[in-house]
Amino acid sequence: MRAFQVLSHERSPELIKIIEPRAGRGEVLLEILACGLNFADLLMAKGTYQETPSAPFTLGLEVCGRVLEQGEGVVFPPVGARVALVAGFGGLAERGVFAASACRIVPDAMPDEVAAGFQIAYGTSHLALTRRAQLRAGERLVVLGAAGGVGLTAVEIGKALGAEVIAVARGAEKLGIAKEAGADHLIDAEADLVTEIKALGGADVVYDPVGGAAFEAALRACNREARILSIGFASGDVPKIPANILMVKNVTVIGFYWGGYMKFAPDALLDSLSEVMSWYAEGRLKPHISHVLPLERAGEALALLADRKATGKVVVVPK
Repeated sequence: MRAFQVLSHERSPELIKIIEPRAGRGEVLLEILACGLNFADLLMAKGTYQETPSAPFTLGLEVCGRVLEQGEGVVFPPVGARVALVAGFGGLAERGVFAASACRIVPDAMPDEVAAGFQIAYGTSHLALTRRAQLRAGERLVVLGAAGGVGLTAVEIGKALGAEVIAVARGAEKLGIAKEAGADHLIDAEADLVTEIKALGGADVVYDPVGGAAFEAALRACNREARILSIGFASGDVPKIPANILMVKNVTVIGFYWGGYMKFAPDALLDSLSEVMSWYAEGRLKPHISHVLPLERAGEALALLADRKATGKVVVVPK
């Protein structure tokens, strides 16, 4: 079977043929129907992600697939079921073996491509905004990188929670996509963010998957008792936080890593996922997928993320 693997962190991932795996105890073998890409995949390829496996390994941490085989001791999910999971790695392949306990049944109305890219992006934004930032209706939410994989979901979820949403993205096309997702105000990322955000009343909550200069500008545009969610550093620049500004304005900077909840608070994560799944079923969420590419173009798919040419999610399908 084909798999897109990291053979060494010093070279680009490659599409190669490997022996098809078999399900072991507590595992299921999946026919992979779609794999959603994430910024973490880029970091894993370089060996800089906090949970990078040893090479060689198959990239792709978010998967939708159909159960082909149950390993010893597995009674659920059944053979033939269509499931989604956050696998960590292994999704950019034709088949893969994964923990049965991590699989969630995909609703019939949810397409494979949506299911493959739904959990991390929507799960991140929902849990970050509800549990960590405790966003309240009527507050002003600034979303940086608002047309990206997680940023766009933060716009949607912020609106669903009753916030006034300011979307920050680069260029008219990306800002238009954020507007379609429900943003109330649009700011080009090249503008003077401090001035533009303050002119709209300042930020009560900032959702930041970008880091760097954008973080620093948003911090200076914060209202008193604002909360800043540090989601990631797509800019490649981890910001230095001036503690004097935090003190003077009583601002809180909140770190957030969605995957960590699987280890210390899985129930909170699963409850959050259940809620956003129900919102999708009710038609309240409209996932945006900018590119669906075949497995042989997985390298191109990753480049779309690296070069910031994608909006919403990028999904790879083996067939």
